[in-house]
Amino acid sequence: MPSPELIFARNLSAELKKNRLRRKERMQTREGQAGIVVPPNGLSVDVEDYYHAEAFADRIPRETWSQYPSRVVRNTHRVLELLEEAGARATFFVLGYVAKLEPALVRAIQQAGHEVACHSYMHRRVSTMEPAEFREDLRRAVSAIEDAGGQKILGYRAPTFSIVNKSLWAVEILAEEGFLYDASVFPIRHDLYGFPTAPRFPFRWLCRGGRSVYEIPPTTVSVLGQNLPAAGGGYLRILPMWYTRWALERVRNREGRPGVVYFHPWELDPDQPRLPGSFKSRLRHYRNLPLMAGRLRELLRSGRFVPLKTLLEDCLSLGLVSSELRVSEPGLLSDS
Repeated sequence: MPSPELIFARNLSAELKKNRLRRKERMQTREGQAGIVVPPNGLSVDVEDYYHAEAFADRIPRETWSQYPSRVVRNTHRVLELLEEAGARATFFVLGYVAKLEPALVRAIQQAGHEVACHSYMHRRVSTMEPAEFREDLRRAVSAIEDAGGQKILGYRAPTFSIVNKSLWAVEILAEEGFLYDASVFPIRHDLYGFPTAPRFPFRWLCRGGRSVYEIPPTTVSVLGQNLPAAGGGYLRILPMWYTRWALERVRNREGRPGVVYFHPWELDPDQPRLPGSFKSRLRHYRNLPLMAGRLRELLRSGRFVPLKTLLEDCLSLGLVSSELRVSEPGLLSDS
């Protein structure tokens, strides 16, 4: 007959296992007082090479990109392996420059069951461009990506989340060019980007001519009136993992909304060449690269992850896209 200690240990182990299962179920759906079902989290990957990153844009002119050894194909295939291992699907925002040089990579992403979307052509911040320049870059990128994959592109993410208050004209152009959704507005304060007064969850931009574009912001948590970033890129890689878990659980369980996670293939490559840059830029880019794969595996085990197009469809079907903002309304939003 088992000893009381052994019986206690077995009961404790069973209870802990049940708690883990309950926690995972809570991360997946929440049945609230109003019967709300929370969709799976959205997952996205910004497909660019290590030398395309904004951290080094002031040191590496775009005309010199061809001088650097490319690692984007290998790193993106590693991402595909991780997602396949976890049964996760994602939206891959592909740089047009990459699609032009590596069209087989675009097809590999599609064949693995993921959505392909647009991340510009030359990784220029929208807030530094004129409307005509942006439209030209956008069309060039769409042409390269659609030529490579043979499928229509529906989503866009600006480099460095650079659709901000002063570059809202870009949303009008996205609507005119036939995009369904944008994922460029990050409702936080940051030295390079940010739109802290924008809605924190998916909403709809109303544009001229009866057109519209849906917006899918990355995950933030609201604490004492401030929006804090979470679960993406450097925030996922540098901040403690308990914070990421807490943020996603808080958004899902307290606010009844799915999370939106993003990262880059180069973040899974701790052996990438070290590039010149400021101390702050190098810290942001290289910090915790060896930990990123493990963190992603842990995150992907927490529940289902779907492409942003699927997330948007789920949110629309559940009535979770209630905000509508008119782009052309003077003084609509201020990020000052």
